[in-house]
Amino acid sequence: MIQLTDFLQTRKQRIEEAMPVYIEKLQAPETLKKAMLYSLEAGGKRLRPILVLAVLHTYKQAEDAGIATACAIEMIHTYSLIHDDLPCMDDDDLRRGKPTNHKVFGEAMAVLAGDGLLTQSFSLIVNDPFSSSEKKLRIISELVLSAGAEGMVGGQVADMEGESKNLTLLELQYIHENKTAKLLSFSIISGAILAGAPEEDIEKLRKYAYHLGIAFQIQDDILDIEGSQEIIGKPIGSDTTNEKTTYPSLLTIQGAKEKLSDHIEQAKEFVDSLSVPAELLIQMCDLIAKRDH
Repeated sequence: MIQLTDFLQTRKQRIEEAMPVYIEKLQAPETLKKAMLYSLEAGGKRLRPILVLAVLHTYKQAEDAGIATACAIEMIHTYSLIHDDLPCMDDDDLRRGKPTNHKVFGEAMAVLAGDGLLTQSFSLIVNDPFSSSEKKLRIISELVLSAGAEGMVGGQVADMEGESKNLTLLELQYIHENKTAKLLSFSIISGAILAGAPEEDIEKLRKYAYHLGIAFQIQDDILDIEGSQEIIGKPIGSDTTNEKTTYPSLLTIQGAKEKLSDHIEQAKEFVDSLSVPAELLIQMCDLIAKRDH
């Protein structure tokens, strides 16, 4: 049985080797490609793309079938980070321990680099030689719901509008379900679609992904208080500076940790009910609960 640490290391390498190839072959201005690659290659956990491959591995399907979709997800995630860091949004100078994209290439090029990564992600899925037309259509439909106005973008708007306001727990959960959990959920659901998982399992995985995504965000909020800037790669305390409502601010730090534990346990229950053993997905729960960056 493969251990998650080994799986993370080897699959992270595969993804990081594949992504630049997709960008370098574009017939596009070199400055734009450099800006796109700068943020793609800045590091990161690659958790979302690895989840695609982890689901394929769970169902004993060839992981080659998930590389294009996995890279597409990381491009979307990276585009969102580039835009989040802009002065008009979170106004951050550091990301993953390096100057943010707009600090290196300027605001206009950072916007365009994000736009390029977003649109290129759809091209990767559409042109994936390992996937059928039916699967591609279903994956793209899921992606639009997860990353667009009804998902990540809508969550970002609610997050911005919620600054300097005292949000309820329900309002905060809406933000994080859309801003964070839905793209993470897409990683898992797209892997299940590519793997040909039973429909019953896909719905259980959707619920698993929801709890995993909320747990991920709660841990983010905790790390913004208790984390280390050297490990995280960006300043801590930004939520307080930006006057954002967080799980610790609503529930206390101990209450947030208890809520995190609840979501992790619920995620594990859905994994345990799948039609196949899924030890990697169980280990992923523990990784998210205990991560330090």
